[in-house]
Amino acid sequence: MTWRQTKDAPFYVGYLNAVPKQLVAFLVVFSVSFAGGLGIAALALSSTQNDPGDGGFQWGNRFENAGIMELRPYPVLRVPADGETPARTYMLAGQGKRGAFNQAETHENGSVTLRGVPVKRGDLTMIQVGRVEALEEGVAGFTPADPVPLGRWKLTGEICDGKCYAGAMRPGQGLAHKACADLCLTGGIPPVFVSSGPVENRNFFLMADKDGNLLGDEINSLLALYVELEGDVERLDDLMVFKVDLATARVLK
Repeated sequence: MTWRQTKDAPFYVGYLNAVPKQLVAFLVVFSVSFAGGLGIAALALSSTQNDPGDGGFQWGNRFENAGIMELRPYPVLRVPADGETPARTYMLAGQGKRGAFNQAETHENGSVTLRGVPVKRGDLTMIQVGRVEALEEGVAGFTPADPVPLGRWKLTGEICDGKCYAGAMRPGQGLAHKACADLCLTGGIPPVFVSSGPVENRNFFLMADKDGNLLGDEINSLLALYVELEGDVERLDDLMVFKVDLATARVLK
């Protein structure tokens, strides 16, 4: 038996340094179709993902304010009203996956000047603490207001770590973020409940237990899930606090 290659047969031989025209056309069509298919698949997959939001570090808007540091039960800075701007309460976090408990415990109920970087998403703002300096003379004429009770509420939503959800990582919610949220909350980042329905037009709540104390490992099994929780809500200046009764927790999906 003999084998013969005709001149026009679309067969590639590497050492001949030439690719038959038929194979060139096939490779072009295949490459374009393959790249286009990947693009369509990527678009289809991305359309099924939750919107990561527009949150992020506000590097161009550094934070520097005088106020009073409190533990409620997580570190917050109470800032007095300034003209038409009402008093505000800012949640605080440290660098990386650490809370700001060291600074808050050192200056608890004391007047300070705090510098840091805001992490902001919508009306949720958390300050990554940079430097804290005590103000010996205090904040003139400022006495933080008491919390305003808003009654008992049953809310549905997700427990997130406040720093990542505000924009330190995107997305900062859902199962893809569960392990990170666990590490952040263990490190002292304040937990935030992201509610599917608002209370006084707010959907973000600093969380505490039913007695207003720190939440521990008991919330780990509820992270990154759509849950229903019941508890008392109070307003601390512009910050909502959700004092949850974990005995009422119910996983919805």
